[in-house]
Amino acid sequence: MTPEDSARLGGLLLGQRLVALGVVAEGEPIVGLLPYAVTEDRTALVVQSSSLARHSRGLTSGAPWSGMIHEPDSAEADPLQVPRLQLEGVVTPLSGESPDFQAAARAFLSRFPQAAMTLQLPDFTLYRLEIRGGRMVLGFGRALNLSGEHFRDLARG
Repeated sequence: MTPEDSARLGGLLLGQRLVALGVVAEGEPIVGLLPYAVTEDRTALVVQSSSLARHSRGLTSGAPWSGMIHEPDSAEADPLQVPRLQLEGVVTPLSGESPDFQAAARAFLSRFPQAAMTLQLPDFTLYRLEIRGGRMVLGFGRALNLSGEHFRDLARG
């Protein structure tokens, strides 16, 4: 990966705020749109979801997930050229007793301070979405396969 590609990866991961999250719930695929924060080590997304949301049923410990983060589309742009990041990994629900909960809550609240109220509600849970790999598409003929190491490298600068 070139330094420019690494910068684009960081820009997509840190510059956007919503992930289209795909999970399997009760044997059926489902997609939700969730705000996310990124862990300090860049190896995971942190999302918050209500137990009332259908996609929350697919956010169980060790469950696979896949997500898409992309730059905004516009009427002037070719939609196939929109830079995007497809990610995949496994889910870890975080409870208040979890060792990762405080760091995840800090990351999420620093990005979404208005979520302080929902963190207090019993039906909302934070989830750590470990990034094991994915693919970055920067336009026609510009796609890169990604491993977990690419994300760890972002944290190292």
